[in-house]
Amino acid sequence: MGRMHADEHAIDTALVRRLVRGQFPCWGYLPVTPLASGGTVNAVYRLGADLTVRLPLTAGGAADIAKERRVLATLGSLPVAVPAVAAVGEPAEGYPWPWAVHRWLDGEPALEGRAASVRDLAEFVVALRASTADGPPAYRGKPLSSVDAGVRRAISELERTGEPFDASAALARWTSALAAPQWTGPPCWLHSDLMPSNLLLRNGRLTGVLDWATAGLGDPACDLIPAWNLFTAATRPVFRDAVGADDATWARGRGWALAMSVIQLPYYRHTNAVISANARHVLTELGCRKP
Repeated sequence: MGRMHADEHAIDTALVRRLVRGQFPCWGYLPVTPLASGGTVNAVYRLGADLTVRLPLTAGGAADIAKERRVLATLGSLPVAVPAVAAVGEPAEGYPWPWAVHRWLDGEPALEGRAASVRDLAEFVVALRASTADGPPAYRGKPLSSVDAGVRRAISELERTGEPFDASAALARWTSALAAPQWTGPPCWLHSDLMPSNLLLRNGRLTGVLDWATAGLGDPACDLIPAWNLFTAATRPVFRDAVGADDATWARGRGWALAMSVIQLPYYRHTNAVISANARHVLTELGCRKP
């Protein structure tokens, strides 16, 4: 990945090794290996065989370390593995923010359009939604109207990039999503960032879900995003039936998928190939890419 953010802190293997040795000498002898990741908030390194080190790239991601730790401590039993926080590090060695060490979870990241268990993911979404624990507002658990201005700006920007993008189709789908009835039920627990790279698979089965800093309570529509960012037209109805989405919630979920893709693609098209490819997949599935 290239440098993604103008205010991104320089992070490399030598820095990670110094931080670990200085604060957690019990792990200081372990090898440090950078991990290829489609993530946009943290640099991720493997520490030995059983740990990962996650360092926020920008000041905006630094607060996520504490929030994710609180969320993971709050959640009850889920049908798949979630990260366990092994330690939290302090600013040092010129690195200005807290950072975290997590237990390693086995599995390969999901990839849009490839085989993945629809029912496994639906079971996870339903189980998370059923949690009764108190929690913070989810990052994307609010009404779609809260991102309306940003989505419209992004559609205009994307139209200027030279991508084979149908802005008229995108605006029509966005307008339709905004018109859907809003969620009037109690706030539900949501992950709110179910990107394929946050879903770990083994032999096509979902085994783990990563990156919980955006999780919290809100409208369940945003956890329907995998219907478009992971699945295709052939499997999308199975996912919808399994999560029990009504017409309005499904329409809002489609709106969130569109919002994420049109905001991500112009920002990351030259710096994050994983996110860019996924955004293009979503726009294709939504009929917003020109042939």
